[in-house]
Amino acid sequence: MDDRLFRDTMGKFSTGVTVITTKHDGKVHGMTANAFMSVSLNPKLVVISIGENARCLNKIRESGQFGVNILAEDQQEHSMIFAGQKKGEIDIEFGTLAGVPVLPGALAQISCEVVSSYVEGDHTLFIGKVQDILLEEKEPLLFYSGKYYSLQTVV
Repeated sequence: MDDRLFRDTMGKFSTGVTVITTKHDGKVHGMTANAFMSVSLNPKLVVISIGENARCLNKIRESGQFGVNILAEDQQEHSMIFAGQKKGEIDIEFGTLAGVPVLPGALAQISCEVVSSYVEGDHTLFIGKVQDILLEEKEPLLFYSGKYYSLQTVV
């Protein structure tokens, strides 16, 4: 099967946009990801999928914690920064939630402790036990077929 066909097909699944954050060696690190989902209500577990070439992979593995920042519709620039699409000196201010760095202004912030990880193909799946959540009433940033979208309310 052609890699491009696979990527294009997976891109047809619309998703929200997250920035995954962690703190390692006293520095905050983050990356844009849309491979995130809930796993369990009891206990409260989520999963993130991180590529084997991602700079954050070993930082999450070594720190044992991560934050999931579900981006609001006005945070497209944050997504682009953490995806490496915007270069240069960019000053990002972080907050903390249960000791995990998070992005202020996100639709939701979720702090997690890594409880297990699984290497599957060219990605590592991190299962995180949710430590705390901060939820805002905002509209989400969406991603579909390689482009950003915002939700338009239909009455």
